[in-house]
Amino acid sequence: GFELKEALKRTLEARGVRWHDFGTAATASVDYPDYAAQVADAVAAGRADRGILVCGSGVGMAIAANKVRGIRAAPIVDVEGAVLAREHNDLNVLTLGGRRTSVADAERIVAAFLDTPFAGGRHQQRVHKIDRLARNLIDYATIKAILKQKGIRLISVSEPLEDNPIGQFMEY
Repeated sequence: GFELKEALKRTLEARGVRWHDFGTAATASVDYPDYAAQVADAVAAGRADRGILVCGSGVGMAIAANKVRGIRAAPIVDVEGAVLAREHNDLNVLTLGGRRTSVADAERIVAAFLDTPFAGGRHQQRVHKIDRLARNLIDYATIKAILKQKGIRLISVSEPLEDNPIGQFMEY
């Protein structure tokens, strides 16, 4: 996705859009969740209005970005999808697949993502419901801290293995 990202930076500049590149700076394989988290955090914190993420398929970046509260990310493959995701879901992070999307198609998708307003109305209630789902999530680190504070030990036992009839035992 690096080549597509670089092409889209030029597209954003030509449109007069201010952008920040969170990386990567080369074509070497990277742990894309690290970059998705940086962009999603910037959008969720209000440091950026919207985010654009590019990886091989766009799917992994969307999954990772959606773990951040307040983010509504989706892998978009055509202009209609971008328009509907903005109008109906207030999509705030667009993910694209560098292996699946030509530069010309990506430019049209990005234009639709940036130019299409959220329709609000009946869709607003649905977006609120989506956001409430994220508020119900609690991350593992928080659970661990709560349990430790209450003096409760978390123990995990797996199914017995062929060479270990007792199973795996881990204490956290």
